[in-house]
Amino acid sequence: MLVLRQLSLRFLCIGMTSLSALTAHAEMVATDSGIAVKESAVTTPARGSTMDQVTAKFGAPVTKVPGVGNPPISRWEYPGFIVYFEFDHVVHTVIANS
Repeated sequence: MLVLRQLSLRFLCIGMTSLSALTAHAEMVATDSGIAVKESAVTTPARGSTMDQVTAKFGAPVTKVPGVGNPPISRWEYPGFIVYFEFDHVVHTVIANS
């Protein structure tokens, strides 16, 4: 259990470092049970939403970056946040630095 928790924290730290390289951030907060990511007040698309649903709710993105890799991961950049897609479904959103 302890090894699993250490691995989870290690991957969380690696993931957060990777996200910071994308000019986006999340505030990490220490809690009694470890490290947590502070939620943002910015409204973003829900995980699993389709590209059509994102466009209908948030409009056209400022920038569309084509998919890379297998499966293809693409991103749409909006003022205030970035949306990552696997094929045509949201897998993650990141709040951009303000």
